[in-house]
Amino acid sequence: MKTASPGPTDERDVHAHLTRQQLQELEEREKSPLRKALDLAITLLPLAAGVGAILEYQLLPDSFANPKPGTYLGFLALLVGLYGLSWLWGAAVLAVKKDRQGWQKTLYRAPLYTVLFLLLAAYDYLTLKTSILTQPFVPCVNSIMNAAWTDRSMLLTSAAHTLRLMFIGYFIGVALGLVTGITCGYSRRVRYWVDPVLKFLGPIPTSTWIPIIMVVAGSLFGGAIFIIALGSWFAVTVASMTGVSNVDKDYFEAAKTLGASERQMVFRVAIPHAMPNILQGMTQALSTACTAIMVAEMMGVKAGLGWYITWAKSWASYDKMFAALFVICMIFTFVTKALNMVKKYALRWQVGMVK
Repeated sequence: MKTASPGPTDERDVHAHLTRQQLQELEEREKSPLRKALDLAITLLPLAAGVGAILEYQLLPDSFANPKPGTYLGFLALLVGLYGLSWLWGAAVLAVKKDRQGWQKTLYRAPLYTVLFLLLAAYDYLTLKTSILTQPFVPCVNSIMNAAWTDRSMLLTSAAHTLRLMFIGYFIGVALGLVTGITCGYSRRVRYWVDPVLKFLGPIPTSTWIPIIMVVAGSLFGGAIFIIALGSWFAVTVASMTGVSNVDKDYFEAAKTLGASERQMVFRVAIPHAMPNILQGMTQALSTACTAIMVAEMMGVKAGLGWYITWAKSWASYDKMFAALFVICMIFTFVTKALNMVKKYALRWQVGMVK
């Protein structure tokens, strides 16, 4: 009796049960020696670009005085060293344990790191080496880093004020937005009254309310919290309402058939299925909160990184102003990364669907 050969449908079933790592291993086996050599060269590009940035900084003459030049040089050396260690770790794990995940991450991030080193070299060339970018309005990286280190105490205090103000307003807005959005998404009667308010407030940028709130509010701190909470509330409300209202009605019918109460249908059916939309709204609310807090601090609040930027600009300390901008970028990058980790953990069940 002959055994039937697997058809196209059987092959699709086999590939559907393969994990992502197994698929990567299959792709690696199909690569030609030339392609593998090209991948190796791509992973080495950041090291070459980093060394090139160091040589550009060291060998080309400066167009103006550059105090404490070792700060930026040490920063570049640290970046190159960290990437070199990650490259060695990925190569060692690949050679010893035959685990390609670390190596694949290195290969994936290599072009980004290469561009980063090239941008640093180009910026240094346009500022410190040639002054094509007008000085001192666009300071070089070394001046920015020295200014940040010199004024680190004030920067840390300002960052603490900014984070406190942002998180208070953000969490208030998210909490109210979840209640409003889930209620509106589940109940048509509530949505009938709230939907016109959302359509009225939606087209108005959050920053438009700042001059009005700063005048009406009893304190600048409370007014800034209200502005941040308003923007966060709107983003979370719309996302939560959309997610709950788009839940398949068959799930609610099945829950009713099994004897679920209204509370169980909300917390066991509606919210879990709307969670991707809710988390996306929380991410958008964080972006809105970051924008609102910077504008609020620049216009009235007497503390925080936005106030620090305005203060530094008034004294023509552009290196300190750029230092505060970089601190803002780093803080908000870490906050967004933390929120994405929460989102990834809450939606871990989606990974199982992809595999």
